[in-house]
Amino acid sequence: MTLVYEYDVFISYRRSGGDAPDWVRNHFLPRLRRLFDDNVDYDVKIFLEDSVPVGGKWPQEIRDALQRTRILIPVCSPKYFLDEWCLAEWHTMAKREEIVAKAGRLIYPVIFSDSEYYPGYAHERRMRSFRNWNKPHPQYQNTLEYLDFDREVERMVEELVEIIAQAPPWCPEWPIETPPPEPPRPSKLPRF
Repeated sequence: MTLVYEYDVFISYRRSGGDAPDWVRNHFLPRLRRLFDDNVDYDVKIFLEDSVPVGGKWPQEIRDALQRTRILIPVCSPKYFLDEWCLAEWHTMAKREEIVAKAGRLIYPVIFSDSEYYPGYAHERRMRSFRNWNKPHPQYQNTLEYLDFDREVERMVEELVEIIAQAPPWCPEWPIETPPPEPPRPSKLPRF
């Protein structure tokens, strides 16, 4: 087990349904990586669930990565707050914030889509909105509107660099929230 942080940023998003997964992979993550590369003199390591290799133990690797990450960027949509894994990731970092209150914020939420239906604890946080730039399609990069998206990510990276630098030292006892295991599927064989 690593005794230091392995990742600086953990991007949390609802992995099924909707446009958020494509937006994260096509636009958000690539711009974030490039802008970090252009603005800091070290490699900012970003965890995305795609980092889990084929054959890897997905739930355990997600938990391990979350425990060894400095800050969380949840990509929020109304259904994000209904997803058990997304909630576990959010609440894991929220508990860490409570433990090290003097360290400041460790959750940097971004709004992908409609924030009206977010739970109260999400509304208590100031969020950076990407609703105007949440187009998932690759060709979106060829539009003038994409330049505004790029400027917004630049502003975000400036803040993230400061937040990452202020993260508390790593602790092996950081709490990790985990969704309950899925119930076993019913047998397809007929019962006699």
